[in-house]
Amino acid sequence: MTDSADTPSFRLAYVPGVTPAKWVRVWEERLPDVPLALLQTSPAEAADRLREGAADAAFVRLPVDRTVFSAIPLYTETTVVVVPKDHVFTAAEEVTLGDLADEVVLHPLDDVLDWETLPGEAAFERPATTADAIELVAAGIGVLVVPQSLARLHHRRDLTYRTLAEAPQSAVALCWPEDATTDLVEDFIGVVRGRTVNSTRGRAGQAPAGAERDGGRDGGRRAGPSGDARRAAGSGSGSRGRAGSAKGGAKSGGGKGGARGSARGGAQGNAKGGSARRGSGGRPGRRS
Repeated sequence: MTDSADTPSFRLAYVPGVTPAKWVRVWEERLPDVPLALLQTSPAEAADRLREGAADAAFVRLPVDRTVFSAIPLYTETTVVVVPKDHVFTAAEEVTLGDLADEVVLHPLDDVLDWETLPGEAAFERPATTADAIELVAAGIGVLVVPQSLARLHHRRDLTYRTLAEAPQSAVALCWPEDATTDLVEDFIGVVRGRTVNSTRGRAGQAPAGAERDGGRDGGRRAGPSGDARRAAGSGSGSRGRAGSAKGGAKSGGGKGGARGSARGGAQGNAKGGSARRGSGGRPGRRS
């Protein structure tokens, strides 16, 4: 693994349809001192950006050249067919490849699906991009088959989509050059795999910020007396108050002096024990 100590930031490329926001948020929480730069790229250019060193890692669509790149598959997308809102397909929740037999199916040059046999009828020419194909669907020229994320990315109010069964699917992966597995790449792998901050793998195996403070607060709570202990202490104070009352009475020798001594001792004992009861023959003790 190569050293990335001199790398000022982490450069992450991603292809259309991939939303890296959730991973970026985790990165910013864990490595706030290492800026993460996002670079959107076309599927055709993603591999070149990695080879040229323009990006440290990328979210790409499989397949990739596994002799050059390492890849971690993340998820496989649902395939849909994009149609006008008044199209007959909107009456169903799902359509099949056979349902496309009489449809003009647009096949853009940047199509990310791996077709063995193209469905439906071919258009007179292939649109240059998926965005161009969406415009043709809106114009009623044909329908378009894409991963669901691309249908959402190019959403229009006059178009909708339905799940297409039996169609090829697109898988998204995190990819990076195998000979450039830097420390920052390892950190991002940990983020994508959902490793915790304290994971033993990668460089991010450090205690989370504020752990010492939290531990101090917890330690304070553990070290402090429990509710039962406090109640027991209060009970003990009351007992000492009652003992003080009897002792005061004994010193006074009886009569009025004894009453005054008893009241004074009882009031002091009750104040210490948190009692609201009157002392023996004296004024009521104050509430604690």
